[in-house]
Amino acid sequence: MSTVVSSALLLVVPLLFAAVGGLVHRASGVVNIGLEGQMLAGAFVGVLVSAQTGSWFAGVLGAVVAGTVTGLLMTLVITRLQANQIIVGLGVNILLAGVIGFVLKWELGVSGTLRIDGLDRVPRWTIPALADVPVLDELLNDKDVLFFLALALVPATAWMLRNTSFGLRLRACGDAETAAASLGVAVNRMREYSGMIAGALAGLGGAYLSLAHVGLFNDQMIAGRGFIALAAFYFGRNRPVPTAIACLIFAFFDAWQHSLQTGTAIGQLFTALPYVVVVAALALSAAQQRARARRMPTA
Repeated sequence: MSTVVSSALLLVVPLLFAAVGGLVHRASGVVNIGLEGQMLAGAFVGVLVSAQTGSWFAGVLGAVVAGTVTGLLMTLVITRLQANQIIVGLGVNILLAGVIGFVLKWELGVSGTLRIDGLDRVPRWTIPALADVPVLDELLNDKDVLFFLALALVPATAWMLRNTSFGLRLRACGDAETAAASLGVAVNRMREYSGMIAGALAGLGGAYLSLAHVGLFNDQMIAGRGFIALAAFYFGRNRPVPTAIACLIFAFFDAWQHSLQTGTAIGQLFTALPYVVVVAALALSAAQQRARARRMPTA
């Protein structure tokens, strides 16, 4: 169980980045279906930039830029061309996967997996004073800066949405678009800003997977995490702390299914476990919303 918890603490990081980014985007009134593709772009660009510069920090910045650009372009299509959010998001996922696959095969000459010798990875930190403290040692030691950034992101986002003028305008765009516009809020611009934030965080989540977690790029490495992040902020009802709890639950079951796999046909069935939990969580959330709606008094 200790190994499962340790794995879950690492697997939750990309989910937190993507889910919080999607939460910010949805707060403005846009559902970001393209998180999967934006994470993939971040993972790919992060490895390429790190390999070219010899710096993991430059790789992470490159991933953030890639996510920001894809997030902005996706949102511009939605806000300026009035395109359907779901179709645009799915299109972004397909387009980015296709472009990255093309570059891998025809420009880099590899199929699926890109391994680069000497790739500069995000370093992990160890605090010697915590080595003999059982719980804190497991929670805080052998972690990297992105892990702590992901943890700090949750309260920071909650504070931003509740206590800053930017956050309040953002929520107004999602909750009451017409009223916000009548008060002079540039709704489309706010949505585009939130799209850039969502893309940047999704790219950061992708960079974590490629530069911190495994140290290589694979075109299947996101493995549905963008959609799991989408489910997490739906389950958390656009609140950062419940969203983070949902991410941790999904990460725990993801880590658990890895420990349960035995290489047999039955063992392979456990690969579906995290997705079963996602479906169950969404069904529970929908049932709770219907129950609350029935309890509300009618006029």
